[in-house]
Amino acid sequence: MNFDEVLMYRPFEKFQLKGNFISVIGSGGKTSFLRYFASHLEGRVILTTSTHIYPFPDMPLVKTGTENSPVSREQILQEIRSALARSRVICLGQPLSNGKLASPSPAIPFEALSLEADYVLVEADGSAGHPLKAHRSFEPVIPACSTMTVCLAGASGIGKPVSQVCHCPDLFSALAGISPDQPVYEDHIARVLNCEDLADYYLINQIDTLEEPDRALRLCELIRKEASVCSLRE
Repeated sequence: MNFDEVLMYRPFEKFQLKGNFISVIGSGGKTSFLRYFASHLEGRVILTTSTHIYPFPDMPLVKTGTENSPVSREQILQEIRSALARSRVICLGQPLSNGKLASPSPAIPFEALSLEADYVLVEADGSAGHPLKAHRSFEPVIPACSTMTVCLAGASGIGKPVSQVCHCPDLFSALAGISPDQPVYEDHIARVLNCEDLADYYLINQIDTLEEPDRALRLCELIRKEASVCSLRE
């Protein structure tokens, strides 16, 4: 199977959306997926986070205020509507001193966002730039109103030591049944994803990094939920 054929294999654009509030978790390309997904959805889209993200530089940003500089719900809603009138896709969050955005301020709960746009996409996890991860007890941070969860995993981690490619490597190793210095293979990733069982749909990203793309397809077959492959990069 060549690379072009792999890209045609169960394309993720065909997965069935559940509701309009989608949480994105995992590792290996969440930000790229959010941007791509938002651009392909029909209607108005709000991109935000329940953890921390960097603003998307090419889209309007609505700042929801901070504890030291609060903004009223009415003002935030007005800014959301104004931004969506100018752009089909906007970004929203609470500005931090490091340039990132945190989850929206309490003045604007997640439930209210779904009333202002056709879709709300939330980055609900962190992976510190690693292609693979295991989730600690407080992760992911999926809002209660979320209607669907999509989990990403990066194929670039296949064949490399756990300690080099996994966020929370000790936890990943324990779930996968291997040591942190051992390489990660498809069955290990599937074991972790199936054990955690956190998502409705799984996406194996970064398949362009594999010399044998069939390995990503095998991983999809090992995941108990619906899964597909893709190659998305910023």
